[in-house]
Amino acid sequence: MPDSGLHDRALVSAFTLLEVMVALAIFFMAIFAILGTVSRSLGAARGLQQKFPDIDALAADLMLTNKLEEGTIDGDFGDAYPGYTWRRDTYLIRTNGFFQVDFIIQSLKGRQSVEWTNSILLWRPDSQVSSLGRPLHSYR
Repeated sequence: MPDSGLHDRALVSAFTLLEVMVALAIFFMAIFAILGTVSRSLGAARGLQQKFPDIDALAADLMLTNKLEEGTIDGDFGDAYPGYTWRRDTYLIRTNGFFQVDFIIQSLKGRQSVEWTNSILLWRPDSQVSSLGRPLHSYR
């Protein structure tokens, strides 16, 4: 009877090592093809996204100074954001050196002109203000 147990085990079919390796190779080729397609699609979608400037760099530059004057200053973003311009309007709103700064960013691409405005408030008591509450020097 011991021979019949060995005989039953020999009839069990299984995959050979070569068959498993071929199946794994086909599986990984399919996975890498799918990952390559997804990667290319994400890269194309990232390239289609438009990058819009914001006031972070403009406001950070203004924060470095302790003195403000009323007036308007304008410029562009150079190669970082071609086609976009900015304007900064500074107004004294209290006689103690409390200013409102409006940032206007414009896009002149194509036929449409897009404009958006952000404002910040700054207290700069070191700014020279006359007794009437107006700055001694003005850009206007």
